[in-house]
Amino acid sequence: MPLRNRVTPLSEIVADPARGLVYGNRGCLHDEHGRIRRRYIGKRWIACRLEFKGWHRTPLQQPGRFTELFFLDEATAFAAGHRPCALCRRADYNRLVELLGLSADAIDERLHLERLDPKLRGQRRHTAAFDELPDGTFVLHDGEPRLVLGSELLRWTAGGYTARAVRPRGRALLLTPPTLVEVLRSGWRPLVPFLHPSRLHPPQT
Repeated sequence: MPLRNRVTPLSEIVADPARGLVYGNRGCLHDEHGRIRRRYIGKRWIACRLEFKGWHRTPLQQPGRFTELFFLDEATAFAAGHRPCALCRRADYNRLVELLGLSADAIDERLHLERLDPKLRGQRRHTAAFDELPDGTFVLHDGEPRLVLGSELLRWTAGGYTARAVRPRGRALLLTPPTLVEVLRSGWRPLVPFLHPSRLHPPQT
C-alpha cells in the first residue's frame, strides 16, 4: 500500500504509487505510526532534489522526523506553495532571492499568506487573466488542476499529464501563488525537473 506522501497542485497530501520527480517537506506531519495528522508545521515549505550527495531517506516517515513529500515536477511543487531548498538547490534558491529581493524568511512569510486561506483552512485561490499566465502556472479549471503550457491546458494526475485542451480566455482561478507566478514569468529553469515528460504526449480532449 503506497504511503500518503504525494502532493497535488491543490496542496493536498494523497497516497499514490506513482513516483514523483521532486522531493520536499513542510515539517513533521505524521505520527509514530506514519499516519498524516496535519497539513504543515511552520512556514518553511521547500522543494528539493531527489538525489543529493548520496543521502538516503529510508525508511520514510520516521517518528519525530520531517515528513518526506513528493511532487510530480517543479510546477506542481510551486502550485502547492513550495520554494527551492537553500541546501540541495542553492543556485535555484539564490536566483529566487535575487528575483524577489527578499530574505528566505520574508519569502516564506509572503508565500504562507498567499497559499493558505485561514477561514477555509485550505488553499487560497487567486485570479488572473488567462492570457497573462506563464508556462508552468496551475489553474483550477472544470473543477480540476490544469497546467498552463503554451496555448493549452494540461490535465494533472499523480502519474503525469493525461489530456490537453485549448487555453480559454477570460479570468483564471490560480492555484500557483502569485509570487511564484512572477518567478515563472522570469523564465524559470530549475535544477530539478520543471515539467514531467508526459507533457509531450497528452491526448487532445
